[in-house]
This record gives sequence, C-alpha cells and structure tokens, in this order.
Amino acid sequence: MSFYRLDPRFPELFPDPLRSNGEGPACFGGDLSPERLFSAYRLGYFPWFAEGEPILWWHPDPRFVLFPEELKVSKSMRPYFNQQKYRVTYDERFREVMEECRKIYRPEQRGSWITDDLIEGYVSLHRMGIAHSVEVYEGDELVGGLYGLALGKVFFGESMYFKRPNASKFGFISLVKRLRERGYRLVDCQQETGHLKSLGARAIPRTAFIDHLAEIDAEDTERGKWQL
Repeated sequence: MSFYRLDPRFPELFPDPLRSNGEGPACFGGDLSPERLFSAYRLGYFPWFAEGEPILWWHPDPRFVLFPEELKVSKSMRPYFNQQKYRVTYDERFREVMEECRKIYRPEQRGSWITDDLIEGYVSLHRMGIAHSVEVYEGDELVGGLYGLALGKVFFGESMYFKRPNASKFGFISLVKRLRERGYRLVDCQQETGHLKSLGARAIPRTAFIDHLAEIDAEDTERGKWQL
C-alpha cells in the first residue's frame, strides 16, 4: 500500500482508493478548493487533519453509513418531535453552522480540521448549491446544526454540534426524514460513533460503498437552496 501526495496543479486527480489499506489516511496534500473537495467526495474521500498538519485525505474501510429507511428514532426522542421542542431550517446560516462545529472540543485532536480554508471551500460549494446546512432552533436561538454535501442521491455528512440536549440528533433525524422523502439512498457518516449507531447507522465494506458512489453520475443532484 502507498501513501500518495496530491498534485496541487490538478485538483480533480485522486488515487484509486482501493490502493490504500483503509486504516489510515489514503493521501495528503493538495488544497481545500471547492474543485478539489467536489472531486474528493465524488470518489468517497474526505479531509480530516489536526490544525497545523498537512491536509490528510481519508477513505476508511469499513465505511459507516446510514440507509434512510433504517433510521431509528428512540422513545426518548419522540417527545421532542411530538412537542416540537425544536425548529429546523435548511441553508439559512451555513457559515455559522460550520463555525460552531469548529468550536467543538475533541479530546483526541489538537485544534480543528475546520480551518479558514476549509470553511471557504465549503461556503463556495454551498453557493454552488452542493453543500447544505441544517439549523436547529429553540425559539429564535440557534442551538444546533450540521452540514454536508449532496451528490446524486447520497448525502455526505461532515460535522454537527449542539448547545441544547439532543439538538443535533433532532436536526439529523429531521434531515434523514427529508432525504428519505426525496429518494436518497445513503447517508455517509464516515466513521463509527455511538451517537450515529444509535440512530441506525452501520458499517459496510468499502467496496460496497464505492459501488453506491458509482450510481451518482446517473442521478440528478438536488442543487440550490433546500426547502422544508
């Protein structure tokens, strides 16, 4: 297995993901331009690195995903929806959601991979109608959210945050219900967490994940600002 350095002159070029072992980063370098980010996600790569490190691109095996029809809503979450404790919007405060995700303390990582350059790259994708945010409100206060990319009928989740109990879970469940209604096949959760596992996400072989990505080109991408 090889560890590839990306050529900064060609943002569309990434190595075959199957040449990496799926346990560590698959390649490094390049930039965080919208062109490179688009090319990366189309092949299943995503950036994840500590502040001050080179840009690392990952393609883990197995891949943690959620099939929308397998979404699990726990009994403890049902009152939140029955009582409409929170309110959800889409694509209203994209940059702010990213900024809030950047503030999350992660004990296993120094700083945040959500750098200024990454934010600008994603904001550009948002303006292109490819990257989307979910905002969760308690009254008029923004108390949670998440963001990611939509290509074809696959949503690539990136990061989420909350300031009130279960606010990010409320946003995620609302998003998956929306995706299910619009015929999305898959939500990429990248790597396993207990939080996402409790919602029905599970690991699949990387080869199966790549097969799902191969269908994107034949599907319409839902571009532009999302509505409820």
